[in-house]
Amino acid sequence: MSVGSEYRPSALPRRGLLGAVYNSFADLGGWVINAIETLGDMTLFAWRTVVWLFTRMPRRETLVSNMYQIGVLSLPVVALTGTFIGMVLAVQSFTQFRSFGLETQLGGVINKSMLRELGPVLAATMLAGRVGSAMAAELGTMRVTEQIDALSSMGANPIQYLVVPRFLSCLLLIPSLTVMAVFMGVVGGAGYCIFVLDIDIHHYTSNSNKFVENWDLFYGVTKSVFFGATIGLVSCYRGFHCEPGAEGVGSAATTAFVQSFVAIIVLDLFLSILLDTIYMAIWPTGPMLLGA
Repeated sequence: MSVGSEYRPSALPRRGLLGAVYNSFADLGGWVINAIETLGDMTLFAWRTVVWLFTRMPRRETLVSNMYQIGVLSLPVVALTGTFIGMVLAVQSFTQFRSFGLETQLGGVINKSMLRELGPVLAATMLAGRVGSAMAAELGTMRVTEQIDALSSMGANPIQYLVVPRFLSCLLLIPSLTVMAVFMGVVGGAGYCIFVLDIDIHHYTSNSNKFVENWDLFYGVTKSVFFGATIGLVSCYRGFHCEPGAEGVGSAATTAFVQSFVAIIVLDLFLSILLDTIYMAIWPTGPMLLGA
């Protein structure tokens, strides 16, 4: 130890059990700090996107092209997945309902589940997997090849030209994808119950109409709007902050999907609580069943 130096135990390497605990807390603290910084940066990114959205709308050609890529090309996979989800609901619920002699109530359960939860979450998951990853990879490639920097050097705002059209397309078209997923799930569940499980069609449709109300459709579509906005912002943010190289582009696409999916699940919980609270405030006596 040199003359004049001060002995500081905290500056020495940590070993043993105490060192492992110290390093674990240090890693946890670093992760928390990084998460807070990322959240703040993403909030500023979302704010700039919203400001440009109300300042200047994107060109019609750019918006239509993004809507086609995001909405129209996603319809087949959403419709196919929704159909089989409805059938799976019928298969999984039939045994339990039959044990109580309530198999004719399957229509109400399947339709309500599709409208409130499975339809919005399914459409958002498909959008995050198919569109969110693609947007992150595309913007990440533009970042790596310095195309975004070139836009800035020419006086154009990259958020206005690249983020706003994609964000607006996700926001506007996910309700349509949700309605498609719900419709195909209802059709798939009804077809399987009526033609395979041999449930009486009159009782099935009667119970479906009785236990499903307009609020359920509003419930699901409202959720989908928040899901679409989240997917658009998270995917574009990850593309804009892509690490250099091909590995960085792949990591941006993967991270965009994972973070979008986690955000969808978390939002689903809080939106369900909020919408149920609003419903009970408007109709405190409980569900207003149609035909009751």
